[in-house]
This record gives sequence, structure tokens and C-alpha cells, in this order.
Amino acid sequence: MIKILKYTLIVFVCNVVTPVTAQRVLNTQILVVGGGTGGSAAGIQAARLKISTIIVEPTTWLGGMLSAAGVAAIDGNHQLPSGFWREFRAKIYTVYGGPGKVATGWVSNTQFEPHVADSILKAMAAVEKKLTVLYQWNFVGVIKKGNTLTGAIFKNNKNEKLHINAKVVIDATELGDVMANAGAGYDLGMEASELSGENVGVTSTNNIIQDLTYVAILKDFGAKADCTIVKPAGYDPIEFDGACTDYYNNKENPAPNVTAQKMLDYGKLPNNKYMLNWPNKGNDTYINMVGLSEADRKVAVNISKQTTLRFIYFIQHQLGFKHLGLATDEFGTADHFALIPYHREGRRLKGMARLTINEISKPFSGLPLYRTGISVGDYPIDHHHKKNILAPQHLEFYPVPSYNVPMGALIPEKIDGLVVAEKGISVSNVVNGTTRLQPCVLLTGQAAGVLSAMAVLNHQQPRQVNVRKVQQQLLKSGAYIMPYIDVLYNHPHFSSIQKIGATGILRGTGIPFKWANQTWFYPDSTIETSTFLKDFNAYKPLDFKPKNKWLTVLELFEIIAKQQSSLKKDPTETTTRLTQSWTDAGLKELDLNRSIKRFEAAVMIDKWLKPFETGAVDHLGNFKN
Repeated sequence: MIKILKYTLIVFVCNVVTPVTAQRVLNTQILVVGGGTGGSAAGIQAARLKISTIIVEPTTWLGGMLSAAGVAAIDGNHQLPSGFWREFRAKIYTVYGGPGKVATGWVSNTQFEPHVADSILKAMAAVEKKLTVLYQWNFVGVIKKGNTLTGAIFKNNKNEKLHINAKVVIDATELGDVMANAGAGYDLGMEASELSGENVGVTSTNNIIQDLTYVAILKDFGAKADCTIVKPAGYDPIEFDGACTDYYNNKENPAPNVTAQKMLDYGKLPNNKYMLNWPNKGNDTYINMVGLSEADRKVAVNISKQTTLRFIYFIQHQLGFKHLGLATDEFGTADHFALIPYHREGRRLKGMARLTINEISKPFSGLPLYRTGISVGDYPIDHHHKKNILAPQHLEFYPVPSYNVPMGALIPEKIDGLVVAEKGISVSNVVNGTTRLQPCVLLTGQAAGVLSAMAVLNHQQPRQVNVRKVQQQLLKSGAYIMPYIDVLYNHPHFSSIQKIGATGILRGTGIPFKWANQTWFYPDSTIETSTFLKDFNAYKPLDFKPKNKWLTVLELFEIIAKQQSSLKKDPTETTTRLTQSWTDAGLKELDLNRSIKRFEAAVMIDKWLKPFETGAVDHLGNFKN
């Protein structure tokens, strides 16, 4: 769908000797700077809420890391099919013919060709009448009035400028360029453990970020093909010594545990293609290009690209895979490389809330940020630092459960009119190692779209928007606010369980588990009365003397009656009304004397007490009432 844009022409006359300058001006309600993974989700979601939205993207693609950067192997959330991520994955399944067709490599359950991701997101964007996408415009700077963003300025390769006014600006850039230009506080690099409060063995603060990767997609051109590239400048196979068992000379280096073929199969994509994103003596490169000028960034990007070029030659020449060559049907670039590098980390906002490993590992101790969750993730803490000998090498695979990201992590401490998506949300350096992955970023972007849309609709600043209202809208969109592995989106009582879980009245159990961490709600389990009363009292004081170790249906009815003034004090009539509502809610096996199940309790508490709606929380998860 082609949209014709009407521009306002503003002519500035300074004096008789100054040339007249023409500047195109657009007005919108929400401006998304960057059409990457989070930006695409944010823009589409905001438009679905009938808010005029413009996405401005410097490349010709949508999707960022999962398309334009070529990282087309999804990390995490396979068992947390939440919201926009589930929708995107379903379209991938449709293209290739189902889940089995995209489980092609061992690093991921969902792998695809990058150009397919771009086409899917463009198709999703095209149907939204309130959404316009502008390509090949680069961010220049923000427009501010005091401490409030009112828009941004862009330029294209013809040096033309575009001025866009907006009610809310979403920073969905790869490195957090908008927040920096806006004057929002941010962190860059690692915090010392004593500063972050995390016991992770980082002794001093530094500016080290994760390695970046310039991804390439190889294609199998047949056994007889010789696709070997010209030997790159500076090539030495020793650079990749230990990448696989087929080339391992220096025994002082850690021993590889994969063959060359398994190394390639790591990122095997449909249609006989291979994603090159190999961290162990592979094509990661350490460069901190965050604070560099545009010109210096291009130099840095080329350094990263040359690493991958040498790795390709190593695979072809040293390992013997001459039949694998750069795919010519992927990116449409002159050199057949991805459009952009894969940035794992950039600036990290100083937000209204900050997610650290403490809140992930023990969500019910300390700050109750889990109550404000707007996106979910289950990937391990995974840091890439192997190409930087000055970086700590232990920051990966801490034992943590699945988690949710707090809404306050998207909102700056002091700057208004700005919401942050993509990888630049307010998390610690360590936590960035999991929140940076594609599904979590998609879902955080979706939440940024909802938050921004509600700010516009309610004539509020993002920091003023009710946390529960955002969560409610996300639930309506099929998104998770709590990371429960055992209560899927199609569970008949999904919404009630999510809401009551977010109050903390019924709490989940987190379990660190390999590559897919977990949190279980255990919907069919019974409830220990003492635990229930303790957790309920955190929401609202409850004067109740239990009779049983395990909470019964009748006892929950009595608790509801104590809290709900609309119920008459006549025990018989109260029981009759609650019994009828039990049946109306689709609950079965009513026996007042049996132990109540967790999902049943969630449904009845949600229906009668509505603690999610009435228990307003601040950005730190504390109850306001």
C-alpha cells in the first residue's frame, strides 16, 4: 500500500543575503525513530489503537536485528508465545509450512530467511491505516520544549531535512541515539557490583559493551560449486583457531566441542542457507562505536564486516566448504552482506525503574517490579565478550527463572514525551544479556506502542499513564504480563490468572532451566492457607482465621464476602450468589469443603474483588492504596 504524504513547506527568511531554506514538515501523534525489531512492533501496535504513527527507518527494511542485521534465528520465548511475538511466529510458520519446517538449526526452534521477516513486517505495517513508514531517513536530533520532546529532525542521502512533530517520540534506535540527544540519563558499559547491587563479580565500572557481529548468510550452491572468495587482507587462520574441532592447534585455548559441520548447522536456515553468527573464535568483533561520529561508525562497521569476510574465507578455504557462498537472494546489497551489524548492546536508559538480576532471580523479594510487567523473556543471561580480553569472561548463564520487564524501564527519569524501546531500556548491563533477544524486544516494543498510545489518548505524559491500564490493553492484545509457562494464551482463564499473578496474591514459582528458563503458576495445585493470607495481606489487610491447612472453596467464599460489600451478610444468600458466579465463570466440580485449585481461586478473586483494577501500583510495583 502506497501512502501519499502531504508536506508543509516552511520558508525561513533570515536576511537578504541568506539563501532561502525549505524544510519538509510532518505532524503525527507518535513518532517511532527506528524501524527495527522493537520499533516495528511499537509502530504497528500504536496504529492498531487508532493513533496516527510514523516510523522513520534509516534502511530500506523493517525488523532490525531479526531481518536487516540477519539474526534470523530466534533466541528464547518458544514456550512463551506472547502477543506480537506469537503473531510474527505464526506468519513465519505459514510461509514455511509449520513449526517443523523452521526448526532447521540447533540454536533455535524458529529460523527463517531474513528477507522473509522483512516482508512479513512490511505486510503487517501496510494494513494499518494509521501507520506511515518512511525509509532511508537518518536521525539528526530531537526537537524539545523545555524537558519535553516534541519531535525529531531527519536527513536523507540527498541532505534533505525532514522535521516531524509528535506528541510522543519512541527511541527504537539500535544504540539509543535519541535518548542521548534528548539529554535523558543513560549508562554505557558495565557497572561495578557495588553500584548495581548485583553479586556478579564485576569489580569496577567500565565502558565495555558486548561484542557486535556483522552477520552474513551463506548458501549451498551445490557440491560442484566453488564459491571461494578472494583471500581477504590480513587473513590468518590462527584467528579462528578453536572455532571447531576441525581446526584446533593451540591447546592453551579452550577446546571446541563441535565439528565444522555442526558449527554451520548452529544457524542453518530453510532453503539450504546458513547464518554466520558464531561466537566461539568466530565472527564476533569487539568495537564500542556508540559514541562515535557517523563517519567513524562507518569505519567501525567495516572492521566488523572484515572479520566476517575472513571467517567466510576460513570456512571455504581452510575447512573445505567451497560450495558455500554468500547468498545472492537475501539482502539486495552490493556485497550481499546484511544491511546493518548486529548490535547486542548500546546505551541503557536511566528509567523510572531499573531491572537487575536481583529482581529476576528473586522477584518476590525486594522491589516488586513483577507487578508492573509489560513483556516477558526466558533466555539465559548471555554475554558475548570473547573478542575482548579486557572484559570479564564469566557473565553468562547465571541461574535465573523467566521474568517480566517492568513498565518503568521504558520511561526516562526526567525527560517527558519520550518512551524507549529496542535494547536501550533501563536494565543493568548484566540483564541486558537476556532482554536484548528478539522476542523480548518485540514484546517490549509492543508495550512501548501501547504506553505511547495511551499517553496520547489520555492527554498525559508517559510517566503519568496508569500501569494497570497498559497491562490490561496488552492482555486484550494477547500479550503476557507474567511469564507463566503452564498457562498459555488460549487457556480459558488466562486473563484472570495473569492479573491475579501480577498482584502477587497468587505467586508463581521460578525455575532456572537450561536455555529456556521457566516460571510455573501450577493452576491445578491447591493453596496453602497461611501463604495465601500472607500474600493477600500485602495487597490489603485481611482479618480471617483459617480452619484448614489448605484453603477450601468455602473459606475463599468467606474471604470474598468479608472484602466485598455488595454481598449481603446472610451466609446462605452469599453462598448462593458465589455458587452461581462459579458456574457462570465456567468453573466445575463445586464442593465447598474441598481444597480450591489455584486457577479457580484466581477466577473468583478476579471476578469479585478485582484487585488488579483497584490495586493501583507505582513504577516500582508498590501499591498506592
